[in-house]
Amino acid sequence: MPALSPDLRKALFSLPTKEKDQLLARLVAQDVVLTEQLAFRLLEGEDGLELRRERLRQQVDDPVRGFHQTPNDLLHIVRQLQQRLSYHAKITGDAHGEIELTLRLLRNVLHHQPEATARLHGPTQPLLQHLVRRTQEVLKALGKLHADYHLEYAPAANELLTRLYASAAAPLARELSLPTIWPEQ
Repeated sequence: MPALSPDLRKALFSLPTKEKDQLLARLVAQDVVLTEQLAFRLLEGEDGLELRRERLRQQVDDPVRGFHQTPNDLLHIVRQLQQRLSYHAKITGDAHGEIELTLRLLRNVLHHQPEATARLHGPTQPLLQHLVRRTQEVLKALGKLHADYHLEYAPAANELLTRLYASAAAPLARELSLPTIWPEQ
């Protein structure tokens, strides 16, 4: 994004307040993400964060429990949910919520869809690869958190790793050197 020249910046700040406010409102309205970020920050606050997390929890829990025609259908749903989680973090800055909900999503898939994760063959391979890569990413994100948070997330991370290594994704997980216990001792 190009920076304003010092002369233009000075002229902009010398505009009357009403005119500056109108310009600001027009500029903000052009950026959908910025508009939603500001709406969250200025209108929803901390109560809004928990409401958004709860809605996402329901979205993460419901679709992965149902019947899916193919592993590709399930993969498509998982990717859509992961995009929603990433967008939530982008809007709210809620890195902890994204980690918590990603762990939940991956655990739910491995728990509620054993038939889709029981064999490593052509149709299931993309799904299993996605689960392993996402597990690797969430463990990396967990590693970046302060050590005090490791205790909080360890049970969920270890349940995920246990389910992952009990599924047909185990060879893929070993290939990426995923630990069997987190945090590694």
